[in-house]
Amino acid sequence: MGAAPSTPRLGAAGPASPGAAEQMFAALVGGKAYPISSEFWGQLLELPLTQQWPRDSVLQACHAFAQNNCHTKHLAKILIHLVWCLQECTADSKVSYAAYRKAINAAYISSIFLKFIIENAKADNWQELCLDINKDEKGMENFPSEQSVEYFLMKGVLNYLGSVDVSPESCYLHHELLNFMLVLMSTQLCSGPSPEPKDMHPFIDAAMLQDSSIVSCVVQKLLLNFVKRPQIPLNGSHPVFSEDGGPGVLQRVSSAAANFVLLPYYTFNYLVSSSVEGSISQLAENSLLVLLILIHYRKCITMSESIPSNNVYTSDLNTNIKDAPNFHDNPYYKALNNAKDIQYDRADVEGNAQNGLIVRLSFASLFDALGTCLKDESSVLLLYSLVHGNCDFQEYVLVRTDLDTLLMPILEMLYNASRKTSNQIYMLLIILLILSQDSTFNASVHKLVLPNVPWYHERLMHQTSLGSLMVVILIRTIKYNLSKLRDVYLHTNCLAILANMAPHVHRLSAYASQRLVSLFDMLSCKYTKLAELKNDKALKVVSDQIEADNISDDMSTELHIYTDFLRIVLEIINAILTYALPRNPEVVYAVLHRQEVFQPFKNHPRFNELLENIYTVLDFFNSRMDMQQLDGEWSVDKVLEVINKNCRSWHGEGMKMFTQLRFTYEQEGHPEEFFIPYAWRLVLSRGFSFNPGAINLLPVEIHVDDAPPGEQNV
Repeated sequence: MGAAPSTPRLGAAGPASPGAAEQMFAALVGGKAYPISSEFWGQLLELPLTQQWPRDSVLQACHAFAQNNCHTKHLAKILIHLVWCLQECTADSKVSYAAYRKAINAAYISSIFLKFIIENAKADNWQELCLDINKDEKGMENFPSEQSVEYFLMKGVLNYLGSVDVSPESCYLHHELLNFMLVLMSTQLCSGPSPEPKDMHPFIDAAMLQDSSIVSCVVQKLLLNFVKRPQIPLNGSHPVFSEDGGPGVLQRVSSAAANFVLLPYYTFNYLVSSSVEGSISQLAENSLLVLLILIHYRKCITMSESIPSNNVYTSDLNTNIKDAPNFHDNPYYKALNNAKDIQYDRADVEGNAQNGLIVRLSFASLFDALGTCLKDESSVLLLYSLVHGNCDFQEYVLVRTDLDTLLMPILEMLYNASRKTSNQIYMLLIILLILSQDSTFNASVHKLVLPNVPWYHERLMHQTSLGSLMVVILIRTIKYNLSKLRDVYLHTNCLAILANMAPHVHRLSAYASQRLVSLFDMLSCKYTKLAELKNDKALKVVSDQIEADNISDDMSTELHIYTDFLRIVLEIINAILTYALPRNPEVVYAVLHRQEVFQPFKNHPRFNELLENIYTVLDFFNSRMDMQQLDGEWSVDKVLEVINKNCRSWHGEGMKMFTQLRFTYEQEGHPEEFFIPYAWRLVLSRGFSFNPGAINLLPVEIHVDDAPPGEQNV
């Protein structure tokens, strides 16, 4: 794959011979420009999909292609041919295997060279792509003159993904196009974490400008792929690869794993992965990744920017660079948020047809698919996106009677928080916080009884309510955070969920009740220790007054944080005793059993009002205990018997009614700074290879054995 010959000579062996294929690729990457109407393109795309080259040869070809592309415009030409191939695959009801092969070839050949150029681009405006092609050239008569190449490309790819169902014949092309989409959108990896008006992402920007009908179809199909989880056949002799039934690319590639191949390495990984044979569907995973990148993208613009008729973002050259940036509406995000359950709202869907097609699918199937796949981090992000943005889906989740389908995987992942990323823990807690804003949800989780919890190892949990398990896991997460992460935001979210649940608690288990009181004890010990340290510092004379002030400020801040935490825990206990005491004898028992932990704070100005109700309850039940004539020692059962008996006669005399704590979730001011890097981190974690030296979007580890710029994986 060295210097290009003047013309590609296929020779007597025909286009299927390795030598002829090498000549074709040498011509593609060489310095001679082939017109878009040349038969060269048809011959190139008809090459069999079993060709393989060593990694060094592929890299050499990429360098040559990038160097010559500014003159030859071969990247733009092969991208246009890709769209024409896709149009051929959608024009007829019966598509030939040859048409599929041409489209697959065009997609993965484009992926290789496009990815190399993106990774090694020097200019922020992606001039190296050289997508400006002469539209008066022969063969371009049917190319829409008002469209850019990138808009034409994205329209063709998205139209195919959104309109063609996945079938045994089309699945390989779908798979390659999803990989191709990730390559097209990977320009984001080269930008910083905060979108700016100067950022240019030609392909995903073009995706944002597509007609609403295409956008809705794409979002619907990507969701359906996630739900239906289609499998890629691994028979290796599929006619798409070999019409004569001989060895196909899957068999050939798997035997040449050590040599690296022309296929993009992530495609190679997916095709030969034995895990595909199981429940994992690479088409479903890739569909979800593409969807997450699309819905969380934000195009930063200034107030003076507009979208002209040629479907590209532009701005006034005289714009003041200090103009406040804004974000253009993301149509994919809106389409997901407006998705409807196919079993309901038919009249509403028809009534809103004039506003563009609405995504419609079975919420029941989506709910079940999420429950099955929630151990996958990308599925958690999808669930968050749905419950936060789509009111209809959130409402659907809240009325389900089998909430354990979603909650049990979430709680199990929080139980194993030490093995999860902090981002994943945040997402899980925010989902619970959003759900806990609904009183029906808080009541329902306590009515659903779990026969056992096999993954909880500290103790056996039989016939415990889902609500009790939630309380136990949230308190466990707080304790883990206190000892390891020390993240105030995580603490606050856990306590907010518990506070939302508190007034609706019903028959909280003995274990959960004990954990709740022990949480107050743990936080109070931390608070007391901090208060003593602060007092000690104040009494000591420190020579460096500035250092002393800094230490004092830090300690005061931490003390203030723990004061707030203690107040919230007291409000949680207070809410249970005020609004749900008769239904929670185990909470009363836990408070009675550990009543000494509240004593140090009885006269504290920040806590005394909240402790008044707790002591009203303690006084009531202590007096009832003292009135009992008892032979022998008190046992747990005897104490609970007295509590249960007096719970029925409890009327709440003397209790002060406080306003119920109610926490709601709101995204921070610039959510894109979290979600765009997070979505791409998920893509990279799934085997998408990208030169780490070119990534500015998020921090990445660069290992010694990583290839230097220009020699990364292709």
